Amino acid sequence: MAIGAFVEEVPGGGGGYSGRVTPFVVLTCVVAGSGGILFGYDLGISGGVTSMDSFLKRFFPEVYRHKQDSKVSHYCQFNSELLTLFTSSLYIAGLVATLIASSVTRRFGRRASMLIGGTVFIAGSVFGGAAVNVPMLLLNRILLGIGLGFTNQSIPLYLSEMAPPQYRGAINNGFELSISIGILIANILNYCVVKITAGWGWRISLSMAAVPAAFLTIGAIFLPETPSFIIQRDGNTDKARALLQKLRGTTSVQNELDDLVSASNLSRATRYPFRHIFKRKFRPQLAMVLLIPFFNQLTGINVMNFYAPVMFRTIGLKESASLLSSIVTRLCATFANIVAMMVVDRFGRRKLFLVGGIQMILSQIAVGAILAAKFKDYGLMDKDYAYLVLITMCVFVAGFAWSWGPLTFLVPTEICPLEIRSAGQSIVVAVVFLMTFVIGQTFLAVLCRIKSGTFFVFAAWICVMTLLVYMFLPETKKIPMEQMEQVWRSHWFWKKIVGEVENKEGEEKVQQAGKIALPSS
Repeated sequence: MAIGAFVEEVPGGGGGYSGRVTPFVVLTCVVAGSGGILFGYDLGISGGVTSMDSFLKRFFPEVYRHKQDSKVSHYCQFNSELLTLFTSSLYIAGLVATLIASSVTRRFGRRASMLIGGTVFIAGSVFGGAAVNVPMLLLNRILLGIGLGFTNQSIPLYLSEMAPPQYRGAINNGFELSISIGILIANILNYCVVKITAGWGWRISLSMAAVPAAFLTIGAIFLPETPSFIIQRDGNTDKARALLQKLRGTTSVQNELDDLVSASNLSRATRYPFRHIFKRKFRPQLAMVLLIPFFNQLTGINVMNFYAPVMFRTIGLKESASLLSSIVTRLCATFANIVAMMVVDRFGRRKLFLVGGIQMILSQIAVGAILAAKFKDYGLMDKDYAYLVLITMCVFVAGFAWSWGPLTFLVPTEICPLEIRSAGQSIVVAVVFLMTFVIGQTFLAVLCRIKSGTFFVFAAWICVMTLLVYMFLPETKKIPMEQMEQVWRSHWFWKKIVGEVENKEGEEKVQQAGKIALPSS
């Protein structure tokens, strides 16, 4: 069956809007997208730090003793609730913060959330570099989580609203590329500082997050607000028109401005967006902002982001080699992110979702099979097979990096109308953080118990989510966000739900008009 069997692509990509990608758009999006480096840096740094013997000796001596004990299964050497709490506590803090950030973003703007996030992130970095005990480490993670809650909630919205519709996919995917670059920087830094014989290299790793945080914070001071928020906040269409003309490099912006004004009028009438998003007419959007980030984490990607060095050490690579292996996998992911930016607006979101899903399914099955056949509880895996696992993991992260990685942040922001967009993005980030916490907190324990079967479980989940996309997600490429409702009206399944709402609202309008038209007796 053809990929597009269940959905008609809506014609007229770009919605009749004029414009191009101007240097001003690129500059603003580069500054805003640097927040992705923060997220990526934090994802990558924790796995490398927790694989360093000097860090484990100081804060998690029990884990270090397990590593030296030949009687402890390789699958269980890093199984420590306190160690996983260090990694995953950030995401509970982020979950709570993003719900607060939704209100801040809606009332005070996207820039305000970026500024708050960057500032808190700098404070968290200070505690990480100066940590002398586990409570200071946890405070570091909690502050970083608050910062990420604000930046991850606001930046994808900012990028989507600033980008021309026909290039929205590529520009928004820049956020995922920034995440990948952040992880790569973290992996390279970990590889370098582990060579410091005095054993304090981990302090550099934890404190250097302040650099991209400072860049974002200072840059956000000078960023303009988005045209959507300018109109939503004070109805200043002249200011919004001038900004649109600067962003699009043309004076012909009236069509886009009219759609923004119409969307803003609806948004102003919506006092409680979190309550509004549960209405029946937004059922498709609600389903996607819940399910896409939920399945994103069940791919197992954060097993690689958190524990790549730990996992490579588990299968027999030495400390330095394991950190170098994580750099290799991240280089593959970064290249795949660039490919995604080049093709997402040409081939569309659905094809990338589906092809990437199949690629990840095969990779997870292959890793599980190799570990089941060649890796036992005791003794080291043959290096040839260890490097085969590395190659397969490279294929896996590349599949994620050009599909589910960037599209998890792109699709929810572009399908939600303005009145629920901030609430929808908060739900996305909250689900990502919640599932990241669950995966981060449970993976090492699950690996200890079911061993290689862990990867077959991930493969099964990827099968489910790929089928879900095939059946229920319409194509959204090049469609203006203010005209996105038409994709649901033309979808084989969602039109039954959305169409019923529209018919009911139409009947009510006719009835009201009839009452008004009745002559007085």
